[in-house]
Amino acid sequence: LMYCICSIYGGNVLVLLVLAGFGEIMLARSLSPLSSKFSHSNRPRFYSSHRARVGHTTMALNYPKPIELNPSGQHTSTFIMLHGLGDSGDGWSDIGYMYRASLPGTKFIFPHAPRRPITLNFGMSMPGWYDIASLEDIQGGEDASGLWESQRYVGELIRKEIAAGVPATKIVVGGFSQGGAVALMMLRSDLQLGGVVALSGYLPLHKEQPIFSEANAKTPILMCHGDADQTVAFEFGHRSFQLLSSLGANVEFQRYLGMGHSACQKEFDDVLDFIKPVLS
Repeated sequence: LMYCICSIYGGNVLVLLVLAGFGEIMLARSLSPLSSKFSHSNRPRFYSSHRARVGHTTMALNYPKPIELNPSGQHTSTFIMLHGLGDSGDGWSDIGYMYRASLPGTKFIFPHAPRRPITLNFGMSMPGWYDIASLEDIQGGEDASGLWESQRYVGELIRKEIAAGVPATKIVVGGFSQGGAVALMMLRSDLQLGGVVALSGYLPLHKEQPIFSEANAKTPILMCHGDADQTVAFEFGHRSFQLLSSLGANVEFQRYLGMGHSACQKEFDDVLDFIKPVLS
């Protein structure tokens, strides 16, 4: 077990906003520059029972240009990090600077999810990799088409890196929450990746076999989860790990005692320890 102490809320101002007429509840934080790197959570937080999925109209998804942090040395590897629901690539871009000295040959890419109607958000549009209707039954009634579309888009980013001369085995895809679920979707790719990282996430479409392709049968996977997570429950992440492990996947799981739906320095250090041998 990993003991992780995170002073996420220390010195910050917490404001609970209720938007009249919209029924949307979100937790807004005023973060100091020093503490902001410890709060890469899904910025809009929703606490609700299961909702009937909104009827989505056909809509073109607009993918803003990702944030890219070029390597300080020769470009030999790439780390793609996917944010959570309601966030943007900016919310995780700090880790590129955090890891840069240890990975001088690595390019960091922080994509932005397109805006789409989110059932849990009363059908209002916000950045999301796929729709979600419930936090209590997060793996029930999943948005398969949204998940596969995001898998396609990330695959497109990977192929661009391959075209630039980076082998697929030197590319790691990571993500937080919704982004972590999409990162695990990349195990189904026919491209052999260097690794997959899922933070506070879970395995989506777990009943749709195969969960990983032959190419990624032995791809290293790191799953990290706080055992006090009230958004993506710890049990969802741990059960996903157990399923992957039972299928013979090369997966490891790190538990952080007392950590909610967020991240902490110990977790960042564990991720670096995991990706450094792959990307160096």
